Amino acid sequence: MTQVLRAGTVHYNVDMSSTGDSYLPVVVLFVAAVGFALAPLALAWLWAKTFAPAKPGQDKNATYECGLESKGDAWVQFKAEYYLYAIIFLIFDVETIFLLPFAVAFRGLGVGAFIAMMVFLLLLVEGLAWAWQKGVLTWK
Repeated sequence: MTQVLRAGTVHYNVDMSSTGDSYLPVVVLFVAAVGFALAPLALAWLWAKTFAPAKPGQDKNATYECGLESKGDAWVQFKAEYYLYAIIFLIFDVETIFLLPFAVAFRGLGVGAFIAMMVFLLLLVEGLAWAWQKGVLTWK
């Protein structure tokens, strides 16, 4: 890259023939990222093979290794309404996340952005009205 000065401005002449070299840092960082991800897994596997030999047996191959037999049924009934509360909370939490940047940049946006946000709010209010009508919001 050469630098040419003309009347107080700086112009750069860039040689575009070496654009293939610009991907070298990306490749190096990709290899480093994969290495950081796989190195601990490889070290754990090597450690397990070296210092923790397999000890198969009746207790080791059992479903639970704690030594206690399981009692009762694993199926536990719980109220599905808790999930509905969580989903409704998540919907209005996401609404807040979308409303904050809109409120900050409100004066610089056009009418189209305002209409789009009103449609978004209308859909959320419609969802709230549906949940209210179905009785989802009443605690039993």
